[in-house]
Amino acid sequence: MRDDQVLMKESCFIPFNKEIEAISLPQKFTFPFYYEPHPLSLLAAQELQQYLATQSEWEHNFGIEEGQEGLIIGKMFGVLVVQNSEGQLGYLSAFSGKLAGQNHHSRFVPPVFDMLTENGFFRKEEQVLTSMHGQIEALENHGELAKLKKQLADQTTQYAGELEAYKQQIKLAKQERDLLRNAPKDSLDEEHINALHEELRKQSLNESLRLKHLNKYWKYQIAETQNLLDEKLNEIAEVKEERKSKSAALQQKLFDSYYFLNQLGHKKSLHQIFKHTTDVNPPAGAGECAAPKLLQYAFMHQLKPIAMAEFWWGQSPKSEVRVHGHFYPACKGKCEPILAHMLEGIELDENPMLINPAEGKDIDIVFEDEELVVINKPAEFLSVPGKNVQDSVYERVRIKYPEATGPLVVHRLDMSTSGLMLIAKTKESHKILQDQFINRTVKKRYVALLNGIIPEDEGVIELPLRVDLEDRPRQLVCYEYGKHAKTIWKVISRTKQHTKVHFYPITGRTHQLRVHAAHSLGLKSPIVGDDLYGQKAARLHLHAEFIEFKHPVSKEVMKIRVDADF
Repeated sequence: MRDDQVLMKESCFIPFNKEIEAISLPQKFTFPFYYEPHPLSLLAAQELQQYLATQSEWEHNFGIEEGQEGLIIGKMFGVLVVQNSEGQLGYLSAFSGKLAGQNHHSRFVPPVFDMLTENGFFRKEEQVLTSMHGQIEALENHGELAKLKKQLADQTTQYAGELEAYKQQIKLAKQERDLLRNAPKDSLDEEHINALHEELRKQSLNESLRLKHLNKYWKYQIAETQNLLDEKLNEIAEVKEERKSKSAALQQKLFDSYYFLNQLGHKKSLHQIFKHTTDVNPPAGAGECAAPKLLQYAFMHQLKPIAMAEFWWGQSPKSEVRVHGHFYPACKGKCEPILAHMLEGIELDENPMLINPAEGKDIDIVFEDEELVVINKPAEFLSVPGKNVQDSVYERVRIKYPEATGPLVVHRLDMSTSGLMLIAKTKESHKILQDQFINRTVKKRYVALLNGIIPEDEGVIELPLRVDLEDRPRQLVCYEYGKHAKTIWKVISRTKQHTKVHFYPITGRTHQLRVHAAHSLGLKSPIVGDDLYGQKAARLHLHAEFIEFKHPVSKEVMKIRVDADF
Protein backbone atom coordinates (compact mmCIF):
# COMPACT_ATOMS: atom_id res chain seq x y z
CA MET A 1 0.00 0.00 0.00
CA ARG A 2 1.32 3.43 -0.96
CA ASP A 3 2.01 6.05 1.73
CA ASP A 4 -0.76 8.31 0.44
CA GLN A 5 -3.22 5.39 0.66
CA VAL A 6 -2.19 4.75 4.25
CA LEU A 7 -2.71 8.41 5.11
CA MET A 8 -6.09 8.43 3.40
CA LYS A 9 -7.11 5.26 5.24
CA GLU A 10 -6.07 6.69 8.60
CA SER A 11 -7.82 10.01 8.00
CA CYS A 12 -11.10 8.42 6.83
CA PHE A 13 -11.43 5.67 9.45
CA ILE A 14 -12.69 7.43 12.58
CA PRO A 15 -12.87 5.50 15.88
CA PHE A 16 -15.91 6.33 18.03
CA ASN A 17 -15.40 9.04 20.64
CA LYS A 18 -17.80 7.38 23.08
CA GLU A 19 -17.78 3.98 24.74
CA ILE A 20 -19.73 1.55 22.60
CA GLU A 21 -19.22 -1.76 24.39
CA ALA A 22 -22.84 -1.78 25.56
CA ILE A 23 -24.14 -1.50 21.98
CA SER A 24 -24.72 -4.85 20.28
CA LEU A 25 -23.64 -5.25 16.68
CA PRO A 26 -26.41 -5.80 14.14
CA GLN A 27 -26.80 -9.38 12.93
CA LYS A 28 -27.30 -8.23 9.33
CA PHE A 29 -26.22 -5.21 7.27
CA THR A 30 -28.62 -2.33 6.71
CA PHE A 31 -31.13 -2.73 3.89
CA PRO A 32 -30.33 0.64 2.29
CA PHE A 33 -33.72 1.45 0.76
CA TYR A 34 -35.80 1.25 3.94
CA TYR A 35 -34.29 1.18 7.42
CA GLU A 36 -34.27 2.40 10.98
CA PRO A 37 -30.72 3.62 11.77
CA HIS A 38 -28.84 1.23 14.06
CA PRO A 39 -27.62 2.80 17.37
CA LEU A 40 -24.04 2.71 16.05
CA SER A 41 -25.13 4.51 12.88
CA LEU A 42 -26.96 7.07 15.00
CA LEU A 43 -23.84 7.65 17.08
CA ALA A 44 -21.67 8.02 13.98
CA ALA A 45 -24.17 10.43 12.44
CA GLN A 46 -24.26 12.52 15.62
CA GLU A 47 -20.47 12.81 15.65
CA LEU A 48 -20.43 13.79 11.96
CA GLN A 49 -23.21 16.35 12.49
CA GLN A 50 -21.27 17.85 15.39
CA TYR A 51 -18.26 18.14 13.10
CA LEU A 52 -20.35 19.78 10.34
CA ALA A 53 -21.75 22.30 12.82
CA THR A 54 -18.33 23.32 14.20
CA GLN A 55 -15.68 22.76 11.47
CA SER A 56 -13.83 25.69 9.86
CA GLU A 57 -11.77 23.88 7.18
CA TRP A 58 -14.11 24.76 4.32
CA GLU A 59 -17.15 26.94 3.65
CA HIS A 60 -20.42 25.72 2.19
CA ASN A 61 -23.78 27.48 2.47
CA PHE A 62 -26.26 24.82 3.60
CA GLY A 63 -28.91 27.49 4.23
CA ILE A 64 -28.78 26.92 8.00
CA GLU A 65 -27.07 30.13 9.10
CA GLU A 66 -28.84 33.38 8.31
CA GLY A 67 -26.91 35.90 6.26
CA GLN A 68 -24.34 33.41 4.93
CA GLU A 69 -23.22 34.26 1.40
CA GLY A 70 -23.23 31.90 -1.55
CA LEU A 71 -25.73 29.66 -3.28
CA ILE A 72 -27.72 27.56 -0.79
CA ILE A 73 -27.16 23.85 -1.41
CA GLY A 74 -28.37 21.26 1.08
CA LYS A 75 -26.43 18.00 1.00
CA MET A 76 -26.92 14.31 1.71
CA PHE A 77 -24.27 12.82 4.01
CA GLY A 78 -23.67 9.20 4.86
CA VAL A 79 -21.94 7.21 7.58
CA LEU A 80 -20.79 3.61 7.34
CA VAL A 81 -19.93 1.79 10.57
CA VAL A 82 -16.99 -0.52 9.84
CA GLN A 83 -14.63 -2.90 11.60
CA ASN A 84 -10.93 -2.93 10.70
CA SER A 85 -8.61 -5.94 10.56
CA GLU A 86 -7.73 -5.46 14.27
CA GLY A 87 -11.40 -5.74 15.24
CA GLN A 88 -11.68 -2.04 16.08
CA LEU A 89 -15.02 -0.35 15.34
CA GLY A 90 -15.21 3.05 13.74
CA TYR A 91 -17.00 4.77 10.89
CA LEU A 92 -16.47 6.35 7.49
CA SER A 93 -18.12 9.56 6.30
CA ALA A 94 -19.13 10.65 2.81
CA PHE A 95 -21.11 13.32 1.01
CA SER A 96 -23.09 13.07 -2.21
CA GLY A 97 -21.68 14.92 -5.21
CA LYS A 98 -19.29 17.75 -4.35
CA LEU A 99 -18.88 19.66 -1.11
CA ALA A 100 -17.77 23.30 -1.17
CA GLY A 101 -16.97 22.81 -4.86
CA GLN A 102 -14.48 20.00 -4.17
CA ASN A 103 -14.40 16.20 -4.40
CA HIS A 104 -11.80 15.76 -1.64
CA HIS A 105 -11.92 16.83 2.00
CA SER A 106 -10.17 15.42 5.03
CA ARG A 107 -12.32 13.07 7.13
CA PHE A 108 -14.44 12.13 4.08
CA VAL A 109 -13.85 9.19 1.74
CA PRO A 110 -12.83 10.13 -1.83
CA PRO A 111 -15.10 9.68 -4.85
CA VAL A 112 -15.29 6.25 -6.45
CA PHE A 113 -13.80 7.73 -9.60
CA ASP A 114 -12.42 11.25 -9.63
CA MET A 115 -12.79 12.48 -13.18
CA LEU A 116 -11.27 15.79 -12.13
CA THR A 117 -7.91 14.20 -11.29
CA GLU A 118 -5.03 16.30 -12.65
CA ASN A 119 -3.57 14.76 -15.83
CA GLY A 120 -6.37 12.14 -15.91
CA PHE A 121 -7.90 11.18 -19.25
CA PHE A 122 -11.16 13.03 -18.50
CA ARG A 123 -9.40 16.33 -17.92
CA LYS A 124 -7.34 15.92 -21.10
CA GLU A 125 -10.32 14.96 -23.24
CA GLU A 126 -12.40 17.68 -21.65
CA GLN A 127 -9.76 20.23 -22.69
CA VAL A 128 -10.02 18.96 -26.27
CA LEU A 129 -13.82 19.29 -26.17
CA THR A 130 -13.53 22.76 -24.66
CA SER A 131 -11.12 23.75 -27.42
CA MET A 132 -13.53 22.43 -30.06
CA HIS A 133 -16.37 24.33 -28.39
CA GLY A 134 -14.27 27.50 -28.66
CA GLN A 135 -13.59 26.70 -32.32
CA ILE A 136 -17.31 26.34 -32.97
CA GLU A 137 -18.05 29.63 -31.24
CA ALA A 138 -15.33 31.38 -33.25
CA LEU A 139 -16.71 30.03 -36.53
CA GLU A 140 -20.29 30.92 -35.59
CA ASN A 141 -19.28 34.45 -34.54
CA HIS A 142 -16.98 35.11 -37.50
CA GLY A 143 -17.82 38.29 -39.37
CA GLU A 144 -17.85 36.56 -42.78
CA LEU A 145 -20.64 34.22 -41.64
CA ALA A 146 -22.78 37.12 -40.45
CA LYS A 147 -22.03 39.01 -43.68
CA LEU A 148 -23.14 36.08 -45.84
CA LYS A 149 -26.31 35.57 -43.79
CA LYS A 150 -27.20 39.24 -44.17
CA GLN A 151 -26.34 39.19 -47.87
CA LEU A 152 -28.56 36.16 -48.41
CA ALA A 153 -31.42 37.77 -46.51
CA ASP A 154 -31.04 41.04 -48.44
CA GLN A 155 -30.90 39.23 -51.80
CA THR A 156 -33.96 37.17 -50.96
CA THR A 157 -35.86 40.32 -49.94
CA GLN A 158 -34.74 42.27 -53.02
CA TYR A 159 -35.60 39.35 -55.33
CA ALA A 160 -39.07 39.08 -53.84
CA GLY A 161 -39.58 42.86 -54.15
CA GLU A 162 -38.43 43.11 -57.77
CA LEU A 163 -40.39 40.01 -58.75
CA GLU A 164 -43.60 41.35 -57.23
CA ALA A 165 -43.07 44.78 -58.83
CA TYR A 166 -42.46 43.29 -62.28
CA LYS A 167 -45.48 40.98 -61.98
CA GLN A 168 -47.62 44.04 -61.25
CA GLN A 169 -46.09 45.76 -64.27
CA ILE A 170 -46.92 42.73 -66.45
CA LYS A 171 -50.46 42.68 -65.09
CA LEU A 172 -51.03 46.34 -66.01
CA ALA A 173 -49.47 45.87 -69.46
CA LYS A 174 -51.72 42.85 -70.10
CA GLN A 175 -54.79 44.90 -69.14
CA GLU A 176 -53.72 47.60 -71.68
CA ARG A 177 -53.20 44.97 -74.39
CA ASP A 178 -56.59 43.47 -73.69
CA LEU A 179 -58.15 46.92 -74.11
CA LEU A 180 -56.38 47.37 -77.46
CA ARG A 181 -57.43 43.88 -78.64
CA ASN A 182 -61.07 44.49 -77.75
CA ALA A 183 -61.25 48.13 -78.99
CA PRO A 184 -63.29 48.89 -82.20
CA LYS A 185 -61.12 48.51 -85.31
CA ASP A 186 -63.49 49.84 -88.00
CA SER A 187 -60.88 52.28 -89.30
CA LEU A 188 -58.19 49.55 -89.67
CA ASP A 189 -57.85 47.12 -92.51
CA GLU A 190 -57.04 43.45 -91.95
CA GLU A 191 -53.30 43.96 -92.54
CA HIS A 192 -53.05 46.60 -89.78
CA ILE A 193 -55.16 44.54 -87.41
CA ASN A 194 -52.86 41.55 -87.89
CA ALA A 195 -49.83 43.79 -87.35
CA LEU A 196 -51.34 45.12 -84.12
CA HIS A 197 -52.03 41.61 -82.77
CA GLU A 198 -48.49 40.57 -83.68
CA GLU A 199 -47.04 43.57 -81.85
CA LEU A 200 -49.15 42.80 -78.76
CA ARG A 201 -48.03 39.14 -78.92
CA LYS A 202 -44.37 40.22 -79.07
CA GLN A 203 -44.84 42.51 -76.05
CA SER A 204 -46.33 39.63 -74.06
CA LEU A 205 -43.50 37.32 -75.14
CA ASN A 206 -40.85 39.89 -74.22
CA GLU A 207 -42.38 40.35 -70.79
CA SER A 208 -42.33 36.59 -70.23
CA LEU A 209 -38.69 36.44 -71.32
CA ARG A 210 -37.76 39.33 -69.02
CA LEU A 211 -39.57 37.61 -66.13
CA LYS A 212 -37.65 34.42 -66.87
CA HIS A 213 -34.35 36.33 -66.97
CA LEU A 214 -35.21 38.13 -63.72
CA ASN A 215 -35.88 34.80 -61.97
CA LYS A 216 -32.75 33.25 -63.41
CA TYR A 217 -30.55 36.20 -62.42
CA TRP A 218 -31.70 36.29 -58.77
CA LYS A 219 -31.71 32.53 -58.34
CA TYR A 220 -28.11 32.46 -59.55
CA GLN A 221 -27.11 35.30 -57.21
CA ILE A 222 -28.87 33.69 -54.24
CA ALA A 223 -27.45 30.23 -55.05
CA GLU A 224 -23.92 31.69 -55.15
CA THR A 225 -24.36 33.29 -51.74
CA GLN A 226 -26.05 30.15 -50.37
CA ASN A 227 -23.14 27.99 -51.55
CA LEU A 228 -20.64 30.26 -49.79
CA LEU A 229 -22.79 30.23 -46.66
CA ASP A 230 -23.19 26.42 -46.80
CA GLU A 231 -19.42 26.02 -46.93
CA LYS A 232 -19.15 27.94 -43.66
CA LEU A 233 -22.09 26.12 -42.05
CA ASN A 234 -20.81 22.71 -43.17
CA GLU A 235 -17.44 23.50 -41.60
CA ILE A 236 -19.24 24.28 -38.31
CA ALA A 237 -21.41 21.15 -38.63
CA GLU A 238 -18.34 18.96 -39.17
CA VAL A 239 -16.67 20.31 -36.04
CA LYS A 240 -19.91 19.87 -34.08
CA GLU A 241 -20.28 16.28 -35.27
CA GLU A 242 -16.67 15.53 -34.37
CA ARG A 243 -17.20 17.08 -30.94
CA LYS A 244 -20.39 15.04 -30.46
CA SER A 245 -18.54 11.85 -31.41
CA LYS A 246 -15.65 12.62 -29.06
CA SER A 247 -18.06 13.52 -26.25
CA ALA A 248 -19.94 10.21 -26.66
CA ALA A 249 -16.64 8.29 -26.74
CA LEU A 250 -15.48 10.10 -23.59
CA GLN A 251 -18.77 9.32 -21.86
CA GLN A 252 -18.43 5.66 -22.75
CA LYS A 253 -14.80 5.58 -21.59
CA LEU A 254 -15.89 7.21 -18.34
CA PHE A 255 -18.62 4.59 -17.84
CA ASP A 256 -16.13 1.78 -18.51
CA SER A 257 -13.46 3.28 -16.20
CA TYR A 258 -15.93 4.03 -13.40
CA TYR A 259 -16.03 0.66 -11.63
CA PHE A 260 -17.41 -0.58 -8.33
CA LEU A 261 -16.16 -3.30 -5.99
CA ASN A 262 -17.98 -5.71 -3.72
CA GLN A 263 -16.73 -7.78 -0.79
CA LEU A 264 -16.05 -10.71 -3.13
CA GLY A 265 -13.53 -8.56 -5.01
CA HIS A 266 -15.67 -8.48 -8.16
CA LYS A 267 -15.53 -5.32 -10.27
CA LYS A 268 -18.30 -3.93 -12.42
CA SER A 269 -18.19 -0.74 -14.45
CA LEU A 270 -20.97 1.80 -14.48
CA HIS A 271 -21.78 0.69 -18.01
CA GLN A 272 -21.99 -3.00 -17.05
CA ILE A 273 -24.22 -2.23 -14.07
CA PHE A 274 -26.77 -0.16 -15.98
CA LYS A 275 -26.80 -1.89 -19.38
CA HIS A 276 -29.54 -4.28 -18.24
CA THR A 277 -31.73 -1.59 -16.69
CA THR A 278 -34.72 0.04 -18.39
CA ASP A 279 -32.81 3.20 -19.35
CA VAL A 280 -29.59 1.32 -20.32
CA ASN A 281 -27.45 4.43 -19.82
CA PRO A 282 -26.51 5.48 -16.27
CA PRO A 283 -28.39 8.58 -15.04
CA ALA A 284 -26.46 11.77 -14.36
CA GLY A 285 -24.60 11.60 -11.05
CA ALA A 286 -24.77 7.80 -10.77
CA GLY A 287 -22.06 6.59 -8.40
CA GLU A 288 -21.57 10.01 -6.78
CA CYS A 289 -23.98 9.39 -3.87
CA ALA A 290 -22.65 8.77 -0.36
CA ALA A 291 -23.54 5.05 -0.14
CA PRO A 292 -21.42 3.80 -3.10
CA LYS A 293 -18.51 5.99 -2.00
CA LEU A 294 -18.58 4.51 1.51
CA LEU A 295 -18.77 0.89 0.40
CA GLN A 296 -16.09 1.34 -2.27
CA TYR A 297 -13.65 2.74 0.27
CA ALA A 298 -14.44 -0.03 2.76
CA PHE A 299 -13.85 -2.79 0.21
CA MET A 300 -10.63 -1.17 -1.06
CA HIS A 301 -9.20 -1.02 2.47
CA GLN A 302 -10.43 -4.36 3.85
CA LEU A 303 -12.89 -2.76 6.25
CA LYS A 304 -15.96 -4.83 7.13
CA PRO A 305 -19.30 -2.98 6.70
CA ILE A 306 -21.47 -3.19 9.83
CA ALA A 307 -24.30 -0.63 9.39
CA MET A 308 -25.06 2.42 7.27
CA ALA A 309 -27.26 5.52 7.37
CA GLU A 310 -27.69 8.70 5.33
CA PHE A 311 -29.05 12.06 6.49
CA TRP A 312 -29.90 15.41 4.94
CA TRP A 313 -28.00 18.49 6.09
CA GLY A 314 -29.27 21.94 5.23
CA GLN A 315 -32.20 23.63 3.60
CA SER A 316 -34.55 21.54 1.48
CA PRO A 317 -34.44 21.94 -2.31
CA LYS A 318 -37.46 23.79 -3.70
CA SER A 319 -38.71 20.74 -5.60
CA GLU A 320 -38.25 18.13 -2.86
CA VAL A 321 -39.15 17.56 0.76
CA ARG A 322 -35.94 17.13 2.76
CA VAL A 323 -35.75 17.90 6.46
CA HIS A 324 -32.52 19.04 8.07
CA GLY A 325 -30.98 16.23 10.12
CA HIS A 326 -33.51 13.57 9.09
CA PHE A 327 -32.42 10.15 7.83
CA TYR A 328 -33.28 8.99 4.31
CA PRO A 329 -32.93 5.78 2.30
CA ALA A 330 -30.61 5.52 -0.68
CA CYS A 331 -32.18 6.73 -3.95
CA LYS A 332 -33.44 3.94 -6.18
CA GLY A 333 -32.87 5.37 -9.65
CA LYS A 334 -29.13 5.93 -9.27
CA CYS A 335 -28.16 3.70 -6.35
CA GLU A 336 -30.31 0.57 -6.54
CA PRO A 337 -28.49 -1.06 -9.50
CA ILE A 338 -25.06 -0.08 -8.10
CA LEU A 339 -25.76 -1.27 -4.55
CA ALA A 340 -27.24 -4.53 -5.82
CA HIS A 341 -23.74 -5.35 -7.11
CA MET A 342 -21.79 -3.82 -4.22
CA LEU A 343 -23.81 -5.64 -1.54
CA GLU A 344 -23.66 -9.03 -3.27
CA GLY A 345 -22.75 -11.71 -0.75
CA ILE A 346 -23.66 -9.55 2.28
CA GLU A 347 -26.63 -10.66 4.36
CA LEU A 348 -29.06 -7.75 4.59
CA ASP A 349 -31.95 -6.87 6.84
CA GLU A 350 -35.21 -8.06 5.36
CA ASN A 351 -36.63 -5.95 2.53
CA PRO A 352 -39.94 -4.65 3.95
CA MET A 353 -41.22 -4.22 0.39
CA LEU A 354 -41.41 -8.03 0.19
CA ILE A 355 -43.42 -8.33 3.40
CA ASN A 356 -47.22 -8.34 3.17
CA PRO A 357 -48.30 -5.34 5.30
CA ALA A 358 -51.92 -6.56 5.31
CA GLU A 359 -51.07 -9.80 7.09
CA GLY A 360 -53.60 -10.36 9.92
CA LYS A 361 -55.69 -7.30 9.00
CA ASP A 362 -59.37 -7.29 8.02
CA ILE A 363 -61.43 -4.92 5.90
CA ASP A 364 -64.47 -3.41 7.65
CA ILE A 365 -67.64 -3.08 5.56
CA VAL A 366 -69.36 0.21 6.34
CA PHE A 367 -72.19 0.03 3.79
CA GLU A 368 -73.36 -2.57 1.29
CA ASP A 369 -76.19 -3.15 -1.19
CA GLU A 370 -76.58 -4.93 -4.51
CA GLU A 371 -74.62 -2.28 -6.43
CA LEU A 372 -71.75 -1.22 -4.25
CA VAL A 373 -69.76 -1.63 -1.04
CA VAL A 374 -68.14 1.07 1.08
CA ILE A 375 -65.19 -0.23 3.09
CA ASN A 376 -62.88 1.17 5.74
CA LYS A 377 -59.36 0.28 4.57
CA PRO A 378 -56.78 -0.24 7.32
CA ALA A 379 -53.47 1.63 7.19
CA GLU A 380 -50.59 -0.24 5.53
CA PHE A 381 -52.92 -2.10 3.21
CA LEU A 382 -52.59 -2.01 -0.59
CA SER A 383 -55.58 -0.85 -2.63
CA VAL A 384 -54.55 -2.99 -5.62
CA PRO A 385 -51.87 -5.69 -6.01
CA GLY A 386 -48.31 -4.42 -5.90
CA LYS A 387 -45.12 -5.50 -7.62
CA ASN A 388 -44.16 -7.91 -4.85
CA VAL A 389 -47.34 -8.31 -2.79
CA GLN A 390 -50.68 -9.48 -4.23
CA ASP A 391 -52.76 -9.17 -1.06
CA SER A 392 -54.85 -6.01 -1.41
CA VAL A 393 -58.35 -4.57 -1.23
CA TYR A 394 -58.92 -5.73 -4.79
CA GLU A 395 -57.87 -9.32 -4.03
CA ARG A 396 -59.94 -9.46 -0.84
CA VAL A 397 -63.16 -8.16 -2.43
CA ARG A 398 -62.64 -10.31 -5.54
CA ILE A 399 -62.65 -13.37 -3.32
CA LYS A 400 -65.56 -12.12 -1.18
CA TYR A 401 -67.73 -11.22 -4.19
CA PRO A 402 -66.91 -13.81 -6.90
CA GLU A 403 -70.08 -12.97 -8.86
CA ALA A 404 -69.20 -9.27 -9.09
CA THR A 405 -68.48 -7.87 -12.56
CA GLY A 406 -66.19 -5.07 -13.62
CA PRO A 407 -62.96 -3.71 -12.10
CA LEU A 408 -64.42 -3.54 -8.52
CA VAL A 409 -62.12 -0.81 -7.12
CA VAL A 410 -63.53 2.62 -8.05
CA HIS A 411 -60.67 4.71 -6.59
CA ARG A 412 -57.50 4.11 -4.58
CA LEU A 413 -55.92 5.18 -1.34
CA ASP A 414 -52.18 5.13 -0.69
CA MET A 415 -51.08 1.95 1.07
CA SER A 416 -50.27 3.86 4.29
CA THR A 417 -53.55 5.84 4.30
CA SER A 418 -56.60 4.40 6.05
CA GLY A 419 -60.21 5.21 5.34
CA LEU A 420 -63.21 4.97 3.07
CA MET A 421 -63.08 3.34 -0.36
CA LEU A 422 -65.85 2.61 -2.87
CA ILE A 423 -66.21 -0.86 -4.40
CA ALA A 424 -68.60 -1.43 -7.31
CA LYS A 425 -70.24 -4.82 -7.70
CA THR A 426 -71.28 -4.28 -11.30
CA LYS A 427 -69.54 -2.93 -14.36
CA GLU A 428 -72.33 -0.38 -14.90
CA SER A 429 -72.13 0.97 -11.35
CA HIS A 430 -68.36 1.12 -11.57
CA LYS A 431 -68.53 3.37 -14.65
CA ILE A 432 -71.16 5.67 -13.12
CA LEU A 433 -69.18 6.06 -9.88
CA GLN A 434 -65.88 6.55 -11.65
CA ASP A 435 -67.46 9.22 -13.85
CA GLN A 436 -68.40 11.07 -10.66
CA PHE A 437 -64.73 11.02 -9.61
CA ILE A 438 -63.63 12.17 -13.06
CA ASN A 439 -66.15 15.02 -13.03
CA ARG A 440 -65.14 15.84 -9.42
CA THR A 441 -68.66 15.65 -8.05
CA VAL A 442 -67.55 13.25 -5.30
CA LYS A 443 -66.80 15.10 -2.06
CA LYS A 444 -63.99 13.71 0.12
CA ARG A 445 -62.57 14.77 3.44
CA TYR A 446 -59.41 13.50 5.10
CA VAL A 447 -58.26 14.01 8.65
CA ALA A 448 -54.53 14.25 9.36
CA LEU A 449 -52.29 14.88 12.34
CA LEU A 450 -49.40 17.16 11.40
CA ASN A 451 -46.04 17.29 13.12
CA GLY A 452 -45.95 21.03 13.82
CA ILE A 453 -48.08 24.05 14.65
CA ILE A 454 -50.01 25.67 11.79
CA PRO A 455 -50.71 29.30 12.77
CA GLU A 456 -53.37 29.95 10.11
CA ASP A 457 -56.84 28.43 10.41
CA GLU A 458 -57.50 27.51 6.78
CA GLY A 459 -56.18 27.91 3.27
CA VAL A 460 -55.57 26.47 -0.19
CA ILE A 461 -52.41 24.75 -1.47
CA GLU A 462 -51.68 24.52 -5.18
CA LEU A 463 -48.36 22.79 -5.90
CA PRO A 464 -48.01 20.80 -9.17
CA LEU A 465 -46.60 17.30 -8.68
CA ARG A 466 -44.67 14.72 -10.67
CA VAL A 467 -42.89 11.51 -9.77
CA ASP A 468 -39.19 11.67 -8.86
CA LEU A 469 -37.81 9.56 -11.72
CA GLU A 470 -34.65 8.83 -9.76
CA ASP A 471 -36.39 7.90 -6.50
CA ARG A 472 -39.84 6.41 -7.04
CA PRO A 473 -42.41 6.61 -5.51
CA ARG A 474 -41.40 9.99 -4.05
CA GLN A 475 -43.09 12.99 -5.66
CA LEU A 476 -41.55 16.33 -6.59
CA VAL A 477 -43.03 19.80 -6.86
CA CYS A 478 -42.45 20.73 -10.50
CA TYR A 479 -43.92 23.79 -12.21
CA GLU A 480 -42.61 22.73 -15.62
CA TYR A 481 -43.78 19.12 -15.92
CA GLY A 482 -45.93 18.55 -12.82
CA LYS A 483 -49.69 17.95 -12.89
CA HIS A 484 -51.99 20.48 -11.26
CA ALA A 485 -52.70 19.55 -7.63
CA LYS A 486 -55.04 21.50 -5.36
CA THR A 487 -55.89 20.95 -1.68
CA ILE A 488 -58.20 22.93 0.62
CA TRP A 489 -57.35 22.60 4.32
CA LYS A 490 -58.81 23.66 7.65
CA VAL A 491 -57.45 23.36 11.19
CA ILE A 492 -59.52 21.28 13.62
CA SER A 493 -57.37 21.54 16.76
CA ARG A 494 -53.86 22.22 18.05
CA THR A 495 -51.65 20.85 20.81
CA LYS A 496 -48.17 21.96 21.85
CA GLN A 497 -46.54 19.89 19.10
CA HIS A 498 -49.24 18.87 16.63
CA THR A 499 -52.03 20.26 14.50
CA LYS A 500 -55.05 18.23 13.43
CA VAL A 501 -56.46 19.32 10.08
CA HIS A 502 -59.12 18.46 7.56
CA PHE A 503 -57.94 18.07 3.98
CA TYR A 504 -60.33 18.51 1.04
CA PRO A 505 -58.44 17.34 -2.08
CA ILE A 506 -59.79 18.92 -5.26
CA THR A 507 -57.46 16.77 -7.37
CA GLY A 508 -56.23 13.28 -6.62
CA ARG A 509 -52.51 13.12 -7.36
CA THR A 510 -50.22 10.49 -5.87
CA HIS A 511 -49.04 11.53 -2.36
CA GLN A 512 -50.77 14.89 -2.86
CA LEU A 513 -51.79 15.45 0.77
CA ARG A 514 -48.46 14.17 2.09
CA VAL A 515 -46.40 16.52 -0.10
CA HIS A 516 -48.73 19.50 0.36
CA ALA A 517 -48.44 19.06 4.13
CA ALA A 518 -44.66 18.62 4.27
CA HIS A 519 -43.35 20.90 1.51
CA SER A 520 -41.82 24.28 2.39
CA LEU A 521 -44.31 25.97 0.02
CA GLY A 522 -47.19 24.06 1.62
CA LEU A 523 -47.87 23.70 5.35
CA LYS A 524 -44.20 22.94 6.20
CA SER A 525 -45.41 20.25 8.61
CA PRO A 526 -45.27 16.60 7.53
CA ILE A 527 -48.03 14.21 8.52
CA VAL A 528 -47.09 12.26 11.65
CA GLY A 529 -45.66 8.88 10.65
CA ASP A 530 -44.86 9.88 7.06
CA ASP A 531 -41.77 7.78 6.32
CA LEU A 532 -41.23 9.44 2.91
CA TYR A 533 -41.61 13.14 3.64
CA GLY A 534 -41.28 13.24 7.43
CA GLN A 535 -40.37 10.71 10.11
CA LYS A 536 -41.57 7.15 10.56
CA ALA A 537 -43.98 6.30 13.42
CA ALA A 538 -46.36 3.46 14.24
CA ARG A 539 -48.54 4.50 11.29
CA LEU A 540 -49.25 7.36 8.90
CA HIS A 541 -51.76 9.63 10.60
CA LEU A 542 -53.87 10.24 7.50
CA HIS A 543 -57.42 8.92 7.21
CA ALA A 544 -60.14 9.30 4.56
CA GLU A 545 -62.98 9.88 7.01
CA PHE A 546 -65.85 11.17 4.86
CA ILE A 547 -67.18 10.62 1.34
CA GLU A 548 -70.26 11.96 -0.43
CA PHE A 549 -71.45 10.60 -3.78
CA LYS A 550 -74.63 9.84 -5.72
CA HIS A 551 -75.82 6.25 -5.69
CA PRO A 552 -75.39 4.82 -9.20
CA VAL A 553 -78.93 3.37 -9.34
CA SER A 554 -81.20 5.11 -6.84
CA LYS A 555 -79.47 8.50 -7.40
CA GLU A 556 -79.72 9.09 -3.67
CA VAL A 557 -76.97 11.30 -2.22
CA MET A 558 -74.87 9.06 0.04
CA LYS A 559 -72.94 10.62 2.94
CA ILE A 560 -70.68 8.22 4.83
CA ARG A 561 -68.25 8.92 7.64
CA VAL A 562 -65.87 6.76 9.69
CA ASP A 563 -63.69 8.44 12.31
CA ALA A 564 -59.94 7.84 12.44
CA ASP A 565 -58.51 5.59 15.13
CA PHE A 566 -55.74 8.05 16.01
